[in-house]
Amino acid sequence: MRADAKKNYNHILAVARDVVTEHGINASMRDIARRADVGLATLLRHFPTREALFEALLCTNLDALTQRADELETSNSPDEALISWFQEWLVFAQSYRGVVAMMAAAHTNPDSALYASCAAVHSASARLLLRAQAEGAARPDMNGDDLFALMTALGWAVDQPSFAPRADHLFRIITGAILANPSTGSASAALDRQN
Repeated sequence: MRADAKKNYNHILAVARDVVTEHGINASMRDIARRADVGLATLLRHFPTREALFEALLCTNLDALTQRADELETSNSPDEALISWFQEWLVFAQSYRGVVAMMAAAHTNPDSALYASCAAVHSASARLLLRAQAEGAARPDMNGDDLFALMTALGWAVDQPSFAPRADHLFRIITGAILANPSTGSASAALDRQN
């Protein structure tokens, strides 16, 4: 990419981040172009779809989250790693209104620009879950798809103004249902540290 095109790309992304933070995933592509002081055609040349724009916006966050799962996998007890990662994912999900619904739709669509990032998040959560299950810290009757569904459900719920104030409580209920014995040992300590 030429230097001027890269500068334009980075400027559009910075403006898009602000607009999306303000208006959520339904932010107007025209509004983003207008605020970035570029034509809609220029915006669409860089980001042909809304999903492509979100992939660019979220890529750094999702890559960092996936890397964080790797770190937690080797540095924490299995239940603490799973709970910490779930909490960090929830913080990410709350940073962009509507992103969870978009990720849930992209999760099974290989043609989506968000598919690779969603697959990485799914894989990271499944690895942490399997590790916790191997240690008897997480219930054995669920898999990575179940965990991703619960993460998505919680992310959607706390995205709603009526449920947002109950985010911590809902988080504790869901993680309590995932862990095999949430009231004992390090599982309880992990949940306590998240509040």
